[in-house]
Amino acid sequence: MLSTEQVILTAAMSRVPGPVTVVTTIDAEGRRWGFTASSFSSVSLDPPLVLVCLDKKASTHGAFTAAGRFLVNVLAQEQAGIARVFATSGIDRFAAGEMEPCELGLPGLAEPCARVACSMYRVVDAGDHSILIGHVEATHVGDRLPLVYCDRTFAYPANAPAR
Repeated sequence: MLSTEQVILTAAMSRVPGPVTVVTTIDAEGRRWGFTASSFSSVSLDPPLVLVCLDKKASTHGAFTAAGRFLVNVLAQEQAGIARVFATSGIDRFAAGEMEPCELGLPGLAEPCARVACSMYRVVDAGDHSILIGHVEATHVGDRLPLVYCDRTFAYPANAPAR
């Protein structure tokens, strides 16, 4: 059960829009792993680093913290269904066949908003999550608009009027 402070923080953070991503890797036995994340951010340009956060209770946690590389698929507006699949536990998240080998040979979407392929730079222990910091090895920028997550629902960014 969450404390009052945790409930308030969760409510506050739900108001912060974030990108919707599906992060993938392949383990030493060749098994594919993936999860949905909205905690993805640039860390540094020199060296080029990004981060994604992963709950320590996630079924994918061990595979990702042991991985030498990972691929962040930044989802496009039409890809909310893929986000839902990769957020679901107890299923084969790759069964729908949406993924194909991409940068670094990792599973990726053919038409995402963007892809960012990383070698593992560092795994940082951060409370109930691990922060996966990746050194960017390759990128792909698509021409589709991004999917975002805000107020516990998928949304689409809109241009605000200039003042």
